[in-house]
Amino acid sequence: MSLMTMILKMSEGLGKTCAIFFLTLLFSLPLGMIVALLRMSRNKIVSAVTRFVITVLRGTPLMLQLLAVTYGPYYLFRVNVSRNKLIPVVIAFAINYAAYFAEIYRGGIESIPVGQYEAATVLGYSRLQTFMRIILPQVVKRIMPSVTNEVVTLVKDTSIAFTVSYQEMFTIGKQIANSQTSFLPFIVAGVFYYLFNLIVDRVMGRIEKSLDYYK
Repeated sequence: MSLMTMILKMSEGLGKTCAIFFLTLLFSLPLGMIVALLRMSRNKIVSAVTRFVITVLRGTPLMLQLLAVTYGPYYLFRVNVSRNKLIPVVIAFAINYAAYFAEIYRGGIESIPVGQYEAATVLGYSRLQTFMRIILPQVVKRIMPSVTNEVVTLVKDTSIAFTVSYQEMFTIGKQIANSQTSFLPFIVAGVFYYLFNLIVDRVMGRIEKSLDYYK
């Protein structure tokens, strides 16, 4: 198989890799905020349960969670959710990354001085208005470097989908490598991931720069 043929064949899985990436961000970013607010709840039971869930999600391998979401429902309830494997793959990725984003959000929210909440109360802002108009813009600015690191990691983690035989780019590359007994497909895959991450890094860098209101 020629190099060009190999690239074209692997590019067929690039769309599925992008689907995992964008759908994971679409669901995990807002879910992470919800989890962060539950983690910071004044209700000790809610806070404790949320903290436990976060520690489980962060303390166990993403690969294990992916297998559990894909095949667990069948073994436990005889419900087959693995026919369209994109669904369980995105669910597993979104839940896992939401746990990481939740801790990033929490750190950003807790870094805001208490005086800003008090000043907003004096000005007549409600708690929701205070959070949306005053706190959240500052939190987004502060957490962007950490979020960028997680987004870059997500690009590489999409390759883990091969464990449930989802035909994304790395899975196709692995199949070609096995059939051709060649390491070249892995090099091609590495170049793909590098270029993808380069684009992501540039985009996130521009977003971060646009939020740099100090300059």
